[in-house]
Amino acid sequence: MYEIIFLSALAIVWILFAVIQDLRTREIANWLNFSLIIFALGFRFFYSLFGGEFGFFYQGIYGLGVFFIIGNLFYYGRIFAGGDAKLMIALGAILPFHNNFYDNLNFFLIFLMIFLFVGAIYTLIGSLWFTLINFKSFKKEFRKQLMKFKKYYSLGISLAVLLALLGFMDEIFLSLGVLFFVFINLYIYAKAVDESSMIRNVGTGKLTEGDWLYKNTKVGKKTIKASWEGLKKQEIRLLKKYHKKIRIRYGIPFSPVFLISFLILIWFWKIGLRNPFW
Repeated sequence: MYEIIFLSALAIVWILFAVIQDLRTREIANWLNFSLIIFALGFRFFYSLFGGEFGFFYQGIYGLGVFFIIGNLFYYGRIFAGGDAKLMIALGAILPFHNNFYDNLNFFLIFLMIFLFVGAIYTLIGSLWFTLINFKSFKKEFRKQLMKFKKYYSLGISLAVLLALLGFMDEIFLSLGVLFFVFINLYIYAKAVDESSMIRNVGTGKLTEGDWLYKNTKVGKKTIKASWEGLKKQEIRLLKKYHKKIRIRYGIPFSPVFLISFLILIWFWKIGLRNPFW
């Protein structure tokens, strides 16, 4: 019991530091994530060494491997930035609370479901906040996106209406029609929020590694491409040489979702709720 309390406290402290750093600098340093892995596995190793049972240590290794896969899936699926993916991987060394691998897999699944649920609500609230504080530019951008995707939007709405009408034959068509209608409008809404609120002109002296370029940018005879991996140090040096300001795409800081999700998970574990979803 005490070993789990120690690991939980360790994770909460590290995630708090990650949240503060993310909100202040919009990045989570590698040293923070890697040190959490080192401390968690180090504690597991010495606890197992003196306790004479290495299952506690091995479960940490298994958890790290499982979350390494999950973190990379989220990263290459363009759900996470690099710092968020590494924080997710680091939590893999923390989260195996049980001695049984299959119990831990169930525990991982609970965490991921909590994480996705909290992440969806957090993202919705964040996007609504940006919409409200930039309402004028959002309205203009929303109309612009509607015109840009006018042909596809009209086609999609027509298909949604057709599916809804087929709902008289089978309820599943009505559900598909509503889902299709919501998805199309959410896509336009997300694009409008992104373009109106998440693109900023930034002095090249303030650029940090991993920042996302808004679009491909010429630097002399070379072109730096806007990519999900973000800017590298060499590219930042080139941008400083040729540009005073550059347009950067920002995302909503996602680290608070880790903290909220982890605290909910600890609460579920404390009250003995093995699986709140089924």
